[in-house]
Amino acid sequence: MATLIDADLLTAIVTPFDENQKIDFASLEKLVNYLIDQGCNGFVVGGTTGETPTLTHDEKIDLYQHFGQIVNGRVPVIAGMGSNDTATTIAFTNEVAQIKGIDYALVVVPPYNKPDQRSMIAHFSAVNAQTKMPIMIYNIPGRTGVKMEKETVVQLSRLKNIKGIKQCASLEEMEYIIDHKDPNFLVFSGEDTQALPARLLGANGVISVASHLYCKQMRRMFDDLYEGNYPEAGTIQRWLTPKMQALFMYPSPAPVKAALNAQGFIVGGCRLPLVALGDEEKEKLAQHLGLNANALMQKLPLNLGKDW
Repeated sequence: MATLIDADLLTAIVTPFDENQKIDFASLEKLVNYLIDQGCNGFVVGGTTGETPTLTHDEKIDLYQHFGQIVNGRVPVIAGMGSNDTATTIAFTNEVAQIKGIDYALVVVPPYNKPDQRSMIAHFSAVNAQTKMPIMIYNIPGRTGVKMEKETVVQLSRLKNIKGIKQCASLEEMEYIIDHKDPNFLVFSGEDTQALPARLLGANGVISVASHLYCKQMRRMFDDLYEGNYPEAGTIQRWLTPKMQALFMYPSPAPVKAALNAQGFIVGGCRLPLVALGDEEKEKLAQHLGLNANALMQKLPLNLGKDW
């Protein structure tokens, strides 16, 4: 089993679709190998960026089986397994646990139901007790409608199978979690713009969308941090921040898929209810990424900027 102990830059990877809206495993393999070569040292598959709500049960199983084979133990793999039904989450997690190459279960705070903190504790305690797979909590209030409070995270960090969290909240809340959690509990920011400050505060790393496009630059940023070259690391983060923000100016993953398609990774469009970017949206995205306005229309080679 590949572990997250040494991973700091994970990509929440898109799910490529072909012209018939079927999962394109050849494109997925090309993208995975490229990202590992660029310095990505872990993946979340079947997450928000992977358009999980549009995948059927069988598609998820097929995706996770193929993904485990593609990665082949080179880096840790976290797979999305959460839902707003505890029994379904437990059953699916136990099913996926049998797939070789899937190392952790990403279990989101239940969406739509709007559980309170006591309900969240009951949900994750049940998943912890009835599964054997290592669990990563996914706290993303902007999509679930509720936030897991920092005290709740700390309480759950002491459960046996709950190994970490993908945290999408303030840096102040992250500081509290880092200070009070179980020593072996891993903390990853789910916000690209927090990549450097979260690491400085003691988080283990970032689970990133921008790394699809800027993996080399983010790897360089972390390496500069580890080498003590703090001004250069800060310069790279400041250069990246507006680009990271731009990738969420339209519903994700439409912007990053548009950029990947222009870069030569044919990942297709999005499944409904999301739609691919139109020409005007591509132009605006290109401007915010600092690219020629025609770049995302595949009329010019895509140059994403500095290699640092």
